[in-house]
Amino acid sequence: MRRGAWLYALPAAALLVLFVLVPFASVVRYATWSWSGFGEPVRVGAQNLVDLMRDGAFWRSLRTTAVFAALTLPSFLLLSRAIAIAIEGTRLEHLVKALLLLPALTTVAGAAISWFLLYNPSYGLVVELTGFALPWEREPWAAMAIIVLFTLWQNTGFGVLVISAGLRGIPLEVKEAARVDGATETHLRRRIVYPMLRAPMTFLLIIGSALVVQSYTAVYLLTRGNPFGTTRVVGYYLYETAFERLQLGYGAAATLLVLTLVVVVAVLELWIVARRSP
Repeated sequence: MRRGAWLYALPAAALLVLFVLVPFASVVRYATWSWSGFGEPVRVGAQNLVDLMRDGAFWRSLRTTAVFAALTLPSFLLLSRAIAIAIEGTRLEHLVKALLLLPALTTVAGAAISWFLLYNPSYGLVVELTGFALPWEREPWAAMAIIVLFTLWQNTGFGVLVISAGLRGIPLEVKEAARVDGATETHLRRRIVYPMLRAPMTFLLIIGSALVVQSYTAVYLLTRGNPFGTTRVVGYYLYETAFERLQLGYGAAATLLVLTLVVVVAVLELWIVARRSP
C-alpha cells in the first residue's frame, strides 16, 4: 500500500521538482554571479546580497510595495466580503459575479492598455465624457491611486467567488436559530457570518499578499514607476534590474531576498490569524 501511494505521488513530485525546485536552484546559482546574460559569468559569491543591502533604490521599492499593500489588501478583503454578502441569494447574484469576473478573464496587459486609453488625463475617453481627470501622470498620490484601483478592479471578482463559497458553507439552521432568538441582521453578520468566514478571508489574505509582491505589469504599462519613482514596486524594480539593466545575477539575488520576505510575511499572517482564532 505504501509503495502504491508513492507511485501515485510520483507525477506530482516530478512536476514539483521540474517547475519549482530546479528553477529555484537556478536562481540561487545566478545570485552568486555577476552576469549580463552575455559572455561568461563571473562568480562573486555573496557580494550581490551585500550590495543589495546598500541599494537605496531596492529599499525604496520595498517601501512603495508596503504602501501599495496597505492600500490594496484591506480594500480587497473588505470589498470582496461586502459584495459577496450583499448579493447572496439575490436574483442578480450570478449576473454580478459574471460581471466582476470579466476583468480577471482579460489579460493584464490588455486591461492595462484599456485603462490607459480610458483614463489618460490628456485624451482618455472617460475624461472627455465626464470632464474629470485623475492627474496620475504627474501626481504621486494619483498614480498610486490608479494602480490600486486597477488592481482591485482586476481581482475583486475572484475574492467575491471565494467569499461566496465560504457563505455557502454556513448552515442555514444556524442563521435561522439566531433569528428565532431575536438576533438582528447586523448581529447575525458580526457574531456568526464574519467569524465563520475566517478561513476564506485568511486564504485571500495570503493570495493577495503574493499578488501585491508580484504585481508589476500594471505599473509597467500605466506608469513605468513614475512620477518620480513613486510607483516603482519591488516587482517592477526586479524587472528593471534583470531585463533593462541586464544585471541578471543582481536581480536573482534581489529575487531571493524578496522571496524570503514573502515567506516571512505569510508565516506571520498565519500566526496572527491562528492567535486570534477561538
